[in-house]
Amino acid sequence: MGTKFRQVDWSDEVANSARTLVHLAIQEDLADQQDWTTTALVPPEAIAAARMVPREPGVLAGGPVISIVLQEMQADLEVTDLLDDGAPVVLGQPVACLKGSARDLLTCERIILNFLSRLSGIASLTRQFVDTVAGTSAEIYDTRKTTPGWRLLEKYAVRCGGGRNHRLGLYAAVMMKDNHIALAHDEGLTLEKGLQRVRDAIQEQQASLDVFEVEVDTLEQLEALLPSQPDILLLDNMPPESLRQAVKLRDRLAPAVTLEASGGVHLQSIGDIADTGVDRISVGGLTHSAGILDFGFDWGAVSGPSRAASPGEAIE
Repeated sequence: MGTKFRQVDWSDEVANSARTLVHLAIQEDLADQQDWTTTALVPPEAIAAARMVPREPGVLAGGPVISIVLQEMQADLEVTDLLDDGAPVVLGQPVACLKGSARDLLTCERIILNFLSRLSGIASLTRQFVDTVAGTSAEIYDTRKTTPGWRLLEKYAVRCGGGRNHRLGLYAAVMMKDNHIALAHDEGLTLEKGLQRVRDAIQEQQASLDVFEVEVDTLEQLEALLPSQPDILLLDNMPPESLRQAVKLRDRLAPAVTLEASGGVHLQSIGDIADTGVDRISVGGLTHSAGILDFGFDWGAVSGPSRAASPGEAIE
């Protein structure tokens, strides 16, 4: 196999995943009805414009979702000046401008903001981790600790922040843990024997998998498995001193094996972990604990026969 997991960049597959989520978001907001407040108060001919403005610095992710929202809501709106995903977001500087039907703009506003805020929050947190380990050999990887249904989009956001994607699902790679061995119901089944059994099963089924990874939580397990040379050995919850010893063991016994550190990783600890010489650090918090990046709509003048009042300052 190898050490390269499939990476999630924007594609038709990601767009289709986003479209499914947009359908759900529209159903949540409108429930096959309408935006009663807007249709009651805003004339159908009214035209408005709004800038999407960040309330804090970060990294943009999810820009292509805006057009998907507009398509699915059949909104009469034009998007201009949209920043590229992965671009730095500067406090107060717009990342996009939307102009067109005031009714459509009001109805689409929250759905658009929810997607961009969530995805940009992940990208921004990822960039902090990536910047913290700059100058070391370590790369930052995500995990499967994603929001159900959002995995492709959230992993895409990690990529926007400069991180790397771990396996997309259980189908994509072998990741053998102690629990697998403990529940295999064979007396005397060791990690080494378990590794060989999985290899035999993969060969028999002619399965196409990205990576073969085995989790260890002691240096003794690591030393025993290195001669078998799985693609990656995951060092679970090891302190920095143990990680340094693990790197030395790997370099001596099986230099081709990739070492990945995991467990208890946060911004305050990741620098020490990266300094040990491990190749990868997987961080569940990139997706399960990321906050949002706060955006607002700075509204421009609304025009139309009834001259509805402007919600904010005019856009030139």
